Parts: sequence; structure tokens; C-alpha cells
Amino acid sequence: MRKLYWYLSSYVRRHGLVFLLSIVSAVIFFSVVLPLLLTNLSLKKKNYIAVVGEYTLNNLPGIVKQQLSAGLTSIGDDLSPQPMLAERWSVEEEGKQYRFVIKQGVLWQDGKELIPEDVYYNFADVEVVTTPNDVIFRLPEPFAPFPVSVAEPILRSTTEENFLLPDTKKIIGIGQYEMVDYKLKGNYLQELRIDGPKERYIYRFYPTEVSAVLAFKEGEVDILLDLASCHDLCEWEDLEVLEELAYDSYLALFYNNSDPKLSKNIRQALAYALDKSSETERATGPINPLSWAYLEGGKDYENDWDRGIERLLDELPREPLTFEMTTTTVFEAEAKDIQKQWTTFGEAAAQACRSNSKIDDKDLCENLKIKTNIKISNFPDTNNYQLLLIGQESSIDPDQYFMWHSAQATNFTRYKNTRVDSLLEKGRQTVDYDERKAIYQEFQQYLLEDPPAIFLRYLNKFSIAR
Repeated sequence: MRKLYWYLSSYVRRHGLVFLLSIVSAVIFFSVVLPLLLTNLSLKKKNYIAVVGEYTLNNLPGIVKQQLSAGLTSIGDDLSPQPMLAERWSVEEEGKQYRFVIKQGVLWQDGKELIPEDVYYNFADVEVVTTPNDVIFRLPEPFAPFPVSVAEPILRSTTEENFLLPDTKKIIGIGQYEMVDYKLKGNYLQELRIDGPKERYIYRFYPTEVSAVLAFKEGEVDILLDLASCHDLCEWEDLEVLEELAYDSYLALFYNNSDPKLSKNIRQALAYALDKSSETERATGPINPLSWAYLEGGKDYENDWDRGIERLLDELPREPLTFEMTTTTVFEAEAKDIQKQWTTFGEAAAQACRSNSKIDDKDLCENLKIKTNIKISNFPDTNNYQLLLIGQESSIDPDQYFMWHSAQATNFTRYKNTRVDSLLEKGRQTVDYDERKAIYQEFQQYLLEDPPAIFLRYLNKFSIAR
């Protein structure tokens, strides 16, 4: 033993430092370098995808969340909720309580079985109770759209310890796609890598659509998704350009309904004045036409100058019809077309007024000549406008409470209609499918009779790939 001790002591004195450095190097190589090499030398097909917007690990873009995981429910073709991670659900306590029965045998990506305690949604004023098989949500008041709310994919976060390096946060989902790496710039995501069975998806983040297109031109990304236009890329060769009609978003000219100049008659007349035919499908209201609650055959305000002039002559304006229309560069051409149509319509209305024997004060006829100034802003102020030509998204559920109810701060049109308010309140508290459908179809009838906006068309989305 003494001789062995001498041999070991002598070896350590001569080669100990080299031996220690070798151990440290091996640990670093196998725990840090080798995983990075395997990550970057993967033979999987790589897809470099641009994402527009600022996102964090706690606020991932929808496309990423859908890829990583699933919700308690999913959304069917008619935009109604269907069971997903929940086997079924029931409505209790007169619509104030929702009980979801969790499917058995569902595994997280780290092998842990999904249990009711794992289900987390950051809902305000909602009490969550779990049993061995159920997740129970207790709401302060009935809320019929709740099953749609839990279609949001659920995720878990863990902390991974890295030898000699800072710990990293990892997001875990349910399914075949797994987050493997990410880069941050400050608190915001700069790049995010997700692995699937056969392909790797590298998402790179850009503040605007223009900067994403520039990144595509410079070769940083190979795929652009859901662009408002194809910019000048439609003219490029060897690109795949997919143009898709997005029924969940529409273009509308929104009125500031608090403006006394925009009476009901004026709003209807301006709607009748426009030719709404276009290359894309016409939108006639705020509810997605694929929805189970969509109203077929509602008032559509097709181009009808006779009706429009009739509305103006019913209540001659006491001051000139001068408007300011705010829009973005994307819709500037359409704003100019609206401006032109209204000018011509206003001239016709003034002429009809002057030739109408029932109108005594002919001086008021001059007020019918419509003058429209166009204001271009990439970030329109919804708190300060008269007319606003922008795109708007439709909610999955037909509930339109936050958009049109007079008591909501999110009602940027300042629309007030007591009947509409009543229907919106009733619709979100009614659980029965047929009753809800009748309520929302009646809501659409009243809204279109007293229009808070001119609904124009559904928007196109462009996806481009090399």
C-alpha cells in the first residue's frame, strides 16, 4: 500500500494538472460543446421562418404555441369548441362553473403525465379547483365563451442546469415538437429553435413586416408567413407565393360614433355611396362567416346612390360634410378610391337637393358636397380619429362584447346602442347553443341597421417561401 501511495503521489505531482484539465475539458465537451454540435449539425431539414412582433418566453407567438402544445379544447371548422386534452366538459352552477375531465395517458415532452394540477391559465377572478381527474373553473358570473378560452395551448417551464454556464429556462409542451434552443436580445426573443420528428424550425423575430421582408431578401430567413401584402416579392422568380383569404380578419371603415356630424342617416348614406366590389370576398359584418352564429342575408349596404341620397335629404346637414380619414400605407390606395367615390356621390346629392321642390332652403344643398382629407399613419391613434380605415380581427367566439358594448374602453368606435348592449350582455351569459345563435343573429341585424362602420372585405394573407 505504501508503494502504491508513492506511485500515485509521484504521478499526481508530475501529471496532476494535466489530468485535472483533461477531466474539466471532458466535462465541458460532453455537457456543452457536443450538445451544441449535435444541435447545429442535425441532418433534419431546417426551416428559417420570420415572425413579426416582440415576444418573450412567457408570451410566445400563436404559431409556436400551437406547434408546441394543445389546449383543453380545440376549435372546429365552424369555430365551435371541441374536446382536446379534456375528454369532455360540463357547465354547472347556471353557467358559473366549468368542469373539464382530463384525458388519461397524455404525456408532456419530458415524459411526465399530464395531471389536472398542470393546467394553468392566467385568468383574472377565476378560482381553479382540481380533483384527481378534473379541472374546475369557478367564474364570478356566467360566461358562455369560456370553452373557447381554454383552447389556448398549455405549457410548462423548467430550469435546466448547465455546468459552468448560467441556468436556462426551457418551455415544455405536449406533442412531437420540442423547444431546443433560443436566443434573447434583452428580454425579447431574437431566435427560437423547435425540433420535430423530421424537421427543425428556426424562428427569427423582426419588429415590422418591412424588416422581415428585408431579412428574407438578405437570406436570413426562407419563409414569410401571414403578410398583409406580398410587397415586391410577387415579382421574384423561383418563389412559392400562397395567397389566402383570411375570414378571421376584415377591412372596415370605422366611424367615430361620438362625432355629432356622423348621425345614423349620414353613416348609412356614406355606406350606400361606396362600390364595395373587389377581387376578394365581401365582408358584411364583424362575425366570421365560418362561425355557427353568422347571419346570412343581413343588411349589406350594396352600392345604391338613390337610397344614400334619400338618407341625406331626410335630414340635411347644417354644416358641410368634411371628413378626415385615417389609414395606413397598406390601405392608402383604397382610401383614395373612397375619397373619389364620396366626392362624386356628394356632387350628385347636392344636385338632387337643388332640384327637389320639397326643400325650401337650397343653401343647405351645398353642405352635401363631401370633402375627405386622408391622413396616413403606420400606427393610427384609435383614441383620436373621425374615420378610420384599418383591418380588424374577428374573435373565434361570436361574442362581440369588448368591441361594441358602450361601457367597454375597448369599444374604440364609441358606439352606443342600448339594444345592442342588451343582446351582447345576454349572449355571453346564455349557454344553450340555439338560444345563443338566435341572440347573435339578432345582434347582427340591429348592428347593421345602425352601422358603426362600413364593412368592406375580408383580408388576404400572403405566405412566401423559397
